[in-house]
Amino acid sequence: MDSDGQRVTEAPLMDDAQSGDGSMRAIVQDAYGSADVLRLARIPKPEPKANEVLVRVHAAGMDRGTWHRTTGKPYLLRLVFGLRKPKNPVPGLDVAGTVAAVGSAVTRFRPGDEVFGFGRGSYAQYTVALEDKLAHKPGNLSFEQAAVVPVSASTALQGLRAGGITAGQKVLILGASGGVGSYAVQLAKASGLEVTGACSTSKMDLVRALGADRVIDYTREDFADGTRKYDVILDLAGNPTLKRLRRALTPSGTAVIAGGEEGGPWTGGIGRQFRALALSLFIRQRLTMLAAREGSEDLEYLSGLLDAGTLTPAIDCTYPLHQVPDAMRYFDAGNARGKIAVSL
Repeated sequence: MDSDGQRVTEAPLMDDAQSGDGSMRAIVQDAYGSADVLRLARIPKPEPKANEVLVRVHAAGMDRGTWHRTTGKPYLLRLVFGLRKPKNPVPGLDVAGTVAAVGSAVTRFRPGDEVFGFGRGSYAQYTVALEDKLAHKPGNLSFEQAAVVPVSASTALQGLRAGGITAGQKVLILGASGGVGSYAVQLAKASGLEVTGACSTSKMDLVRALGADRVIDYTREDFADGTRKYDVILDLAGNPTLKRLRRALTPSGTAVIAGGEEGGPWTGGIGRQFRALALSLFIRQRLTMLAAREGSEDLEYLSGLLDAGTLTPAIDCTYPLHQVPDAMRYFDAGNARGKIAVSL
């Protein structure tokens, strides 16, 4: 049974059109844990509410937020996701697909429109999304390319804005080869910044190709050795101490902390972020945290950059729906160069 008391059955590998019973294939989880808790099943197709859109999913993306929802870590987040198991048994946030139906209050979309945005359980043949969390898909992108944009590109955009960036500044992006980082490098360059990206040795070529002016191999070079100072640091790696971040900042620079995988199972990196906010009250440097928002306004802005070719999704690999557990394992191992897509 899922969290709403609905019966969940193991799914045969057939299309929903063949079933004829209003069900669909989906990846579900009955508990928190590793990728092993994810399985393919057949569940009822969702129905859109008045302000919602039913999307026939063509592709989805994998992101750190979905990993948090799958693992239930840090435990503090279970106050939002569900204490003992996820409130929504279907994981997945990023989505790109075709509008199948719209609620009575929806005015921006109609059946047949190609859209991308934030779904509520996108590892499924259908998902529902609030109207204000979708935008029309850029025509020059495939569904797989569009599906890996919403979460990571919006986070990168909001992170740079939180840094108060202006053209000509020097910015350091920690975790530049990841999902968010791959967009942050491109967005920073498009904003006229001098970009330094930090990543592992095997991913340096990707970060250079994305447009970084300088690339640091963090396994061999310490960004905080004092030789270079940055106006803005976008910390997507979740590892550096506040002391090291400050050492790499100019006297009045800003560090935006978006990563948060270290710090223990209960609070993860959230504790470090709040310590940064508290410390920022007593120093000239500005240390802040980023809690990314989901909305169509940023999607529309990003869509313009994607249409113009200023921004390009960097997809490492694509997995079919039934291989989502393998995709999660690959993601969790830190092997991805850019984004991972899920194709239906």
